[in-house]
Amino acid sequence: MKGIDKKWIYLAILSVVWGSSFILIKKALIGLTPLELGALRTLFAAAFLLLIGFRKLKTIHKREWKWIAVSGFLGTFIPAFLFAFAETEIDSAVASILNSTTPIMTLLLGAVAFSIGFTRNQLIGVIIGLVGSFLLIWSGSEINPNQNYWYAGLVLVASVCYACNVNIIKRHLQNVPALAITAGQFSVIIIPAVIVLLGSGFFSEATFQAKALYPSLGYLLILALVGTALAKVLYNTLVQISTPIFASSVTYNIPVIALLWGVLDGEQFGWFQLVATGIILLGVLLSKKT
Repeated sequence: MKGIDKKWIYLAILSVVWGSSFILIKKALIGLTPLELGALRTLFAAAFLLLIGFRKLKTIHKREWKWIAVSGFLGTFIPAFLFAFAETEIDSAVASILNSTTPIMTLLLGAVAFSIGFTRNQLIGVIIGLVGSFLLIWSGSEINPNQNYWYAGLVLVASVCYACNVNIIKRHLQNVPALAITAGQFSVIIIPAVIVLLGSGFFSEATFQAKALYPSLGYLLILALVGTALAKVLYNTLVQISTPIFASSVTYNIPVIALLWGVLDGEQFGWFQLVATGIILLGVLLSKKT
């Protein structure tokens, strides 16, 4: 490890962890509804993070709490439900590839909302990446006509949420410890998650009689503790020690891991989809160049 920049180590770990998250969502949805999955994922992660990071909350200044709250909803709460609903209709591998547009969205949001300039190459990258996204959605609908690819739009919305979040952390929470940010985020969204869970019908007798519930809860527990809680701390640290574009480039490697899991699970993935994936990643690459 000596001589290796710490940010690259974080990037590698996050790539594997988040690349495996999409198949875990898919498996958890066998016994849970999207609302139950999103709420329980948030609550499990919140319990763990507040257990280890509660004391860090006092390091957050009053003026920073509004950004912690916005970051919590955009970076965690809303995407948890968007991905859960999306994967009821599209394959986990496709969801992960569309999620790789996050650096592109980060660039666009940085220019529009945070007055961060971009170059001609980056603009070309944005256009190429978005074209690749539409091609991926179209080709997926041809290979899997039984799937509703309008749900792919939910993943793109989640990417916009992530893009907003990474810019907020970099601009407004740069000096807040990563664990404090993460614990603060979940302390804000824990009550909304409880409300959603109570309204989801999870506590009905039929839910606990279903055989698929308990394996799904096992997948969800791994997703929440590793793919959400620990990964969020690592990601918030990565944003602080690098740049928003570098941190969001974790989405380069996520599709590779997710695609391997998807193929092993029997998901269909055609050559044209691979071409569309390459176009997206080319767009992401160009969007990072100056």
